[in-house]
Amino acid sequence: MTLSNADVQDRLWKAVENEHTGMLGLTHDSHHFQPMTAFVERDSNTLWFFTRKDTDLAQQVATGAAGTDAAFIFLDRKLQACIDGRLALAHDRDRIDRYWNTHVAAWYPEGKDDPALTLLRLEVTEAAVWITEGGLLKYAFEVAKANVSNSTPDVGERRDLNFH
Repeated sequence: MTLSNADVQDRLWKAVENEHTGMLGLTHDSHHFQPMTAFVERDSNTLWFFTRKDTDLAQQVATGAAGTDAAFIFLDRKLQACIDGRLALAHDRDRIDRYWNTHVAAWYPEGKDDPALTLLRLEVTEAAVWITEGGLLKYAFEVAKANVSNSTPDVGERRDLNFH
C-alpha cells in the first residue's frame, strides 16, 4: 500500500471527523493527557475542542506556563496518529454555535451561555500517522508469516505530515 501525503491527510481528517475523541495535552507538561472531542476544520488544519475555563489544561494554556506546544493522540481500528501543533484559548461564538450538539450540551448545563465555557484551538503543524489495512486477520497473518520467514510483518505504513 503506497498512499500520497494528500491521501494520508484525507484519511486522517476523515478518521477524526468520524470518531472525534482522542487524548489532548501539552507536550512540555507533567500533567496527563485528557480525553477530548475534536472538531476538524480541514481548510485551516485546525482542531477545536470545547472546555471549561477552570480546567487545568485551559488554565495552563491561558498562562503559558507550560508552553503551548500540544499533541492530540488519536486512534481507531485502521489509523493511529500523533497530531502536533500550537494550542490556544479562543472563545469563538460562531464555532460554539457551529459545533454545539447534544453531547457537548451534556457537559454545560447552562448551555452555550455558560460563563465557564470556552474553546481550545489546536493549529496543527505536523502529524505522525500509521495506517493499517485488513484488520485483525491480516495482522495475525502478517505476524505468523514474519515468524515463519524470519522477516517483519507488513501491517501498514507510517507517514510524517507537515502542515506548514
